[in-house]
Amino acid sequence: MLRRNQQTNQPMNFSQKSGGQSATPPKINSTQNLGAAGLRKLLFAAGIASLCASCQNPQAPTATTPGASPGTNPAATPVAVSSPGDPNTVKIVSMLPMTGSSLGQAQTMVNGIQQALAESDSKACDGKIQIQYEVYDDATAAAGKWDPAQVTSNSNKAVADGSVVAVIGHFNSGAAKLSIPVLNQANIVMISPANTYPGLTKPGKGEPKEPNVYYPTGTRNYSRVVPADDLQGAVAGNWAKSLGVQKVYILDDQELYGKGIADVFEATAKKLGIQVVGREGIDIKASDYKALMNKIKALSPDLIYFAGITQSNAAQIIKDMRNVGMTPDAVKIMGPDGIKEQALIDAAGKDAEGVYATFGGLPPQELTGVGAKWYESYKAKYNAEPEPYAAYAYEAAKVAIGAINKVCKNDRGAIREAVMATKDFNGVLGTWSFDPNGDTSLTTMSGNVVKGGKWEFVSALKLE
Repeated sequence: MLRRNQQTNQPMNFSQKSGGQSATPPKINSTQNLGAAGLRKLLFAAGIASLCASCQNPQAPTATTPGASPGTNPAATPVAVSSPGDPNTVKIVSMLPMTGSSLGQAQTMVNGIQQALAESDSKACDGKIQIQYEVYDDATAAAGKWDPAQVTSNSNKAVADGSVVAVIGHFNSGAAKLSIPVLNQANIVMISPANTYPGLTKPGKGEPKEPNVYYPTGTRNYSRVVPADDLQGAVAGNWAKSLGVQKVYILDDQELYGKGIADVFEATAKKLGIQVVGREGIDIKASDYKALMNKIKALSPDLIYFAGITQSNAAQIIKDMRNVGMTPDAVKIMGPDGIKEQALIDAAGKDAEGVYATFGGLPPQELTGVGAKWYESYKAKYNAEPEPYAAYAYEAAKVAIGAINKVCKNDRGAIREAVMATKDFNGVLGTWSFDPNGDTSLTTMSGNVVKGGKWEFVSALKLE
């Protein structure tokens, strides 16, 4: 459990049942050794196949997208894998949105990963193993955020590079939904610092067939160091109740993350006696939401809950809400961790004042012990405040490095097993473990509000 620097504002305790567990079927190893000529041909063929796959619906069952029957291998030919150039060199790659307004958040996450590697001089096993790090951008300028085709391409690229033994990513749950099955077939472990959609890991918490549909080999290869939305959505509902909310209008951005957390928030609100006066999914490409905001205003809610990310036009929603007369003292607006970044404040300007957001953990400045030391070292190194997920990216990298230190060779399957078996990890987030689903045992979250143009910590929020 995480503790804050100060003893005021004690955690609010709410109750929530945990997700189920799953068995661990046999592992596979897809690494292949090929001659140069054969490798070129296979990689060319794989590239063509990838292009074709990325043109389809992201949920169509192919070799590079989810949709195959759980526990079975898709019929399509797997991506060819190169032999590592040096058996004593392994590679960690990150898959994060390095293009668009998520860049500020993503760059601090990359900084956190680089910090973790620098602490060991990018070496493991008493210097016998060299660890390389490569940044993959899962966003495009055209999309302005993560792009399905780019995610598919990056996933195939990681699989084809025999040096890659671990992936840190993604920032967006929808992106993880596409990449997990690709990496799963190659026995590559993914550690997410930010994905929070419950269906990626927890049975009965998402859509039918989730999460097994994302693991075609039947073996789990995905974990996350951040609590999932089935916890955060419930915390948000309880926090709204404690703020005096009686009537709420719920909006979501119709993405995997947004819709999922809106579902949990809505169910919690109704259970707590908060009246849900309306709910709808927005068009994230709309030029304005004035008509929608006037409709909502007529229903007299005291809270608008927006389930989505900054890049889903959150700032425009806030601006139009204020422009039609829903002032901060009359109507609050709250969102999940997807809006808790400086990019939202930059885009919404003065209208961002008073915006509430939950976060699946504690903000960097509230970490204690090892976390407090990391926070000070980050500021000293980069001369800037880290965005919220920088600490989680650092933690994910430390977990990957720790697994490499246990295995001491380029063995994707063994490194995956070591990561998934992480127990009693003493890191910047506290002491925690992965459960059989790959979820963290941490449940402490936080409530935050924009004051004076900055996110300000309000209180720790706790689920038990």
